[in-house]
Amino acid sequence: MELQQTQFLEEILWKAVLNRDSTFEGKLFYGVRSTGVYCRPICPSRRPNRNQVCFFQSAQEAEIAGFRPCKRCQPQSETVPNPAKAKVLAVCRYIESQVDHIPTLSELCSQVGMSPSYLQKVFKQIIGVSPFQYADALRSQRLKQRLQLGEEIADAVYETGYGSSSQLYEKAPKQLGMTPKTYQQAGKTIRIVYAIAPCSLGYLLVATTDKGICAVKLGDEADKLEHILNQEFHQAQIMRDDDIHNEWIQGILGLIAGNETHLDLPLDVRGTAFQKQVWQALQKIPYSETRTYTDIARDIAKPHAVRAVGNACGANPVALIVPCHRVLRSDGSVGGYRWGIERKQKLLIQESKLLKDDSNTTTRIAD
Repeated sequence: MELQQTQFLEEILWKAVLNRDSTFEGKLFYGVRSTGVYCRPICPSRRPNRNQVCFFQSAQEAEIAGFRPCKRCQPQSETVPNPAKAKVLAVCRYIESQVDHIPTLSELCSQVGMSPSYLQKVFKQIIGVSPFQYADALRSQRLKQRLQLGEEIADAVYETGYGSSSQLYEKAPKQLGMTPKTYQQAGKTIRIVYAIAPCSLGYLLVATTDKGICAVKLGDEADKLEHILNQEFHQAQIMRDDDIHNEWIQGILGLIAGNETHLDLPLDVRGTAFQKQVWQALQKIPYSETRTYTDIARDIAKPHAVRAVGNACGANPVALIVPCHRVLRSDGSVGGYRWGIERKQKLLIQESKLLKDDSNTTTRIAD
């Protein structure tokens, strides 16, 4: 059974998830509806949209509700303390307390009495990333929070532990997807026009800039899609016009209905270099065909980046145009989908059905 909460309690639980609060370890688990996965609050994975999250008191409750355990934080594992796990969690807390710098591996080892090689190994096994990656992600998160609050960039840089502004700007394309100034303004100089149309998958939202399509979203409620768009571009000039770029919208609706098999539409998407590399690979998947996350990692010459490929698929801002629904797990199961597994299944069934119908038609003509 999901935790029954007042709005106030929900905010406390959500804050615990955002802050990866270890004091909730073993007492709180959160499920992500769009992926069907549940996690511990300390999970290092990218935080989902708030409206996709529900809370549970135990791993068993989450699994009864139909969620499967995260492969990174392994919430189904026993939560009784063991020496290695306790020390790794202590390292996490120490890293989190050092807001002005990223601790060295030697510094961390001195805190818990482990050798560097062993700490590196067990930390990655339990947390899913290396100590440096964990610290770097926290630093980036703190920076984003300060920039969103309007803090001066120079102050935010030094207060969050970046040694220099040049160090931040080298990392900015990867960590922010844009320059710190653009991120701070959250689309302030951008004018976005969007349209919403009903479809067989619920509602379709298509948002455009003067350069192309910047967002394609699917959902059950139009107002929730609008809310998500406004959150992502909260300082942009956003307006609704259901008549603008009607030919683009009709093309996407045609793809959903099975009347179109290919879309060649202008895009204006923000993402890291790695994410864009993954999205370009996804666009090469032919209609009605599928690939695995491992296939995509291999295609972009990063065979060990399977998990990162999955994260890039989840961050895809233009559903359908970049067909992340055509990526499956290695065992052939559907896997996650930001807009709901049922929608992913419907799209795959629609595409395979159209291919089968076309094949039958070709056979009859040949006869």
